[in-house]
Amino acid sequence: MADSQQIAIYPSLRDKTVLITGGAEGIGAAAVELFARQQSKVLILDIAKDSAQGLIERVESLSRENKRNTGRPLPIPLFYYCDVSDIDQVSSTANRILQEHKLVHILINNASVAGASSHKNTMSVTPESWDFDFRVNLKHMFFFTQAFVPAMKENGSGSIVNMGSISWRIPAVGLPAYTTTKAATMGLTRSHSKEFGPWNIRVNSVMPGSTATERQVKEILTPEYREQVWAAQSLKRDVRPEEVARVVVFLGSDEASAVTGSSYVVDGGWCGDP
Repeated sequence: MADSQQIAIYPSLRDKTVLITGGAEGIGAAAVELFARQQSKVLILDIAKDSAQGLIERVESLSRENKRNTGRPLPIPLFYYCDVSDIDQVSSTANRILQEHKLVHILINNASVAGASSHKNTMSVTPESWDFDFRVNLKHMFFFTQAFVPAMKENGSGSIVNMGSISWRIPAVGLPAYTTTKAATMGLTRSHSKEFGPWNIRVNSVMPGSTATERQVKEILTPEYREQVWAAQSLKRDVRPEEVARVVVFLGSDEASAVTGSSYVVDGGWCGDP
């Protein structure tokens, strides 16, 4: 992660409560760090307890550094365990967060099936794996939005960012269930942007391409596949998680105050269309 002098600071994000699902690893973890640097109160929702603890310790270190440099520490993220494939846990966790924080200003629906587990061709998909992909990638997105929007309406503003993918637009081969959920994410984003716009609630999506998260590098980005990705991209290098997260943070801020119903492609020029 770049140091604090190399990132944009958005004053509108200070003291805002930000919930990031799937926030313990990958793009979600990069977003946690960036929002913490904005002085936002970040809530990490994930099943990866050890990764979340390591992330919190990194932010604690950044906080001490920030206090030495500026006199002000960073807010330390809070961790909530939640298996988003379990709708009962989704509901109970949302209720707990509302009881403890009253209002989530910015909701980042980032949790998703990732790595090798998302790569199942048509003949490998079972009814159970199909349903699992939809629960993890899409169902929680809808029901967390449903849970947190009423308080946003009462507040008169809010920002929701849904994590999509370019996989359905390339189109990618060998992960039909995953790509279907990501196509649906764009549909949900556009529908909700119209529905919640009258309350000044903005809803956007971010669509990464191949992103060099720790898991992707370990499970997907073999030298052969990386060569294919770079050949397809305009930028002949890896796209880093923090590069995607920076767009997420921008969309959460008031700098994007008139941006809603949009999908931002962050793929190094792979997809080739906006």
